[in-house]
Amino acid sequence: MYPFAFTKASDTREALNAGRRGGRYIAGGTTLVDLMRETVERPDSLVDISGLPMREITATEREGLRIGALVTLSEAAAHAKVRTLYPVVSEALELSASAQLRNMATIGGNIMQRTRCTYFRDVTADCNKRDPGSGCAALHGVNRTHAILGTSDACVATHPSDAAVAFAALEATVHLLGPDGTRQVPFLDFLLRPGSTPQREQALSKGELITAVEISALPRPLRSGYLKVRDRQSYEFALTSAAVALHVRGGVIREAKVAAGGVGTVPWKLPAVEQHLIGERPSGALWSAAAAEAADGARPLQHNRFKVELLKRTVERQLRVVGGTK
Repeated sequence: MYPFAFTKASDTREALNAGRRGGRYIAGGTTLVDLMRETVERPDSLVDISGLPMREITATEREGLRIGALVTLSEAAAHAKVRTLYPVVSEALELSASAQLRNMATIGGNIMQRTRCTYFRDVTADCNKRDPGSGCAALHGVNRTHAILGTSDACVATHPSDAAVAFAALEATVHLLGPDGTRQVPFLDFLLRPGSTPQREQALSKGELITAVEISALPRPLRSGYLKVRDRQSYEFALTSAAVALHVRGGVIREAKVAAGGVGTVPWKLPAVEQHLIGERPSGALWSAAAAEAADGARPLQHNRFKVELLKRTVERQLRVVGGTK
């Protein structure tokens, strides 16, 4: 591997100073190290933040949760509060990767991970994410696993994170710390659609650090779950996925949170599906009618047209599972 500077930050201030100078933050390293090996990423300096105090999962007002950025995927998935209050999150985390990777990868790193598009990872291929202005080889290449929602002429790559789909569905908030202080960004605004600048993937300023992801309290009782459809069951990224959370009171759906993965350039919130559900009584006919709107606005490519129907079926199946009505 090529030479680079390495700093192990002893505290937050040291990390921010190094980040302001252009250092790249690294904790578990399960994504960045791979990209460095493949020469897709070539940072001049790395800042090890694994020793910083961001490893807590704490309850917030009215049963919300705040998950520290350095909590590992396995720790978050196994946490009693996460499993009890938001099973959609624990299920998404458990389906994210192998056990070995879940023991290393962190929440902050997981939502920051870059696409698994093969053209992005092939340094000989045209890719606007890796080399802005070079073109997008996936547009007219082998694009079976690529996005059908949120695409542009510059990029059709999907976001790979399962946890991010659950956070998008629940409308979580990302807590940031930077040289200018703290701020909070709605999760739905944190990950950016490609547009004409696909190389810019997160709403981060230079040197900013993710400190936590917070899920605000939602009405109770709340049922939730995550479904991932993939080519094989073991260690594979989603072709489609669905994160669903429903609040049903008095036999009527009072609140619905639905998002999809594997189909969008970012985790894809499904407001049309949600609105179709709210105020209605759970039924098989309702699940089918709501899911029919899941692919609204889709722009399939040559090899991934099947995702339009697969997305609808994935959402319908998970609505039935979470809603408890066949």
